[in-house]
Amino acid sequence: MAFTRGQAIAVALVMIGCCTNVVTLEVIIKLDRGAGNLVTCSQFILIAVEGIIVTSRFFTRSSVVPLKYYALMVTMFFSVSVLNNYALSFSIAMPLHMIFRASSLVANLILGILILKKQYPLSKYISVLLITVGISVCTVVSGSAMRSSDGESEFSFSSWLTGIGMLIFALFVSALMGVFQEVLYKEYGKQPREAMLWTHLMPLPGFLLMASNISEHMTIFSQSVPVSLAGFNVPYLWLMLLANVLTQYVCIRGVFYLTTACPSLTVTLIVTLRKFVSLIFSIFFFQNPFTVYHWLGTVCVFGGTMLFSGLIPLPGSKARAKKE
Repeated sequence: MAFTRGQAIAVALVMIGCCTNVVTLEVIIKLDRGAGNLVTCSQFILIAVEGIIVTSRFFTRSSVVPLKYYALMVTMFFSVSVLNNYALSFSIAMPLHMIFRASSLVANLILGILILKKQYPLSKYISVLLITVGISVCTVVSGSAMRSSDGESEFSFSSWLTGIGMLIFALFVSALMGVFQEVLYKEYGKQPREAMLWTHLMPLPGFLLMASNISEHMTIFSQSVPVSLAGFNVPYLWLMLLANVLTQYVCIRGVFYLTTACPSLTVTLIVTLRKFVSLIFSIFFFQNPFTVYHWLGTVCVFGGTMLFSGLIPLPGSKARAKKE
């Protein structure tokens, strides 16, 4: 697979930006497990400010898609972003968190059938079955480890189940948002930069509901170990948050460039590879527990994803296609 210079830059932005973003998030969560709301709020502020300056030219450009539709999308996007990050406060290991977020095709297929009345070939159902098996194996094994861990209380297991519930709910809300976006794209065309602006700007007042939680963790960040930077002592967690927010921006821009510069199958391959690299890094660098059953589940999830996307053909599918 040969890449042009522009495509190579897009791939580099995704691989470096997104992988580094996951690493900085895990560093933060290791030191302050409840910092999810502060991280999410910071990411939204940066991307909203960039969108106001670059995309809307300080609101001098009118929106192509009516704002009432963005308001509905924002409700879903805000819920997904907050729940995904807040779930980390409920004893969810980072590798399991990544596996869940890599499994959105299950919810996409289910809602595609129920809402859009789509029909899918056999390979799609087999791939979704593989992904479901993979998630189930990883979840059951992680849950068993949580219950059997020395010193873990029943409350900790209940807390873990709450986190799993959040991830499942976020998975389906994210898929519902995808269905809604598909409908809007048909009506108004693709407006990714505009959507990125409004889905990050509109939810900002919602963080006022979490002001006490965000303020609490800002204090924790300020009390973290100082690091000398350009002659100034900067609290380590604030430095990690800055790195996280900047790499989140690079990641999002990288995916944007990738979708405009590469075919859809290439995008799927790169994004799937990025998620797998992030998972491997999390397991080995942060020494997260990962058994042979977790590996089995991981192979099912990523194998199912590649089968769904057509990157791995179903045996006999080419022969059937020729007959037809």
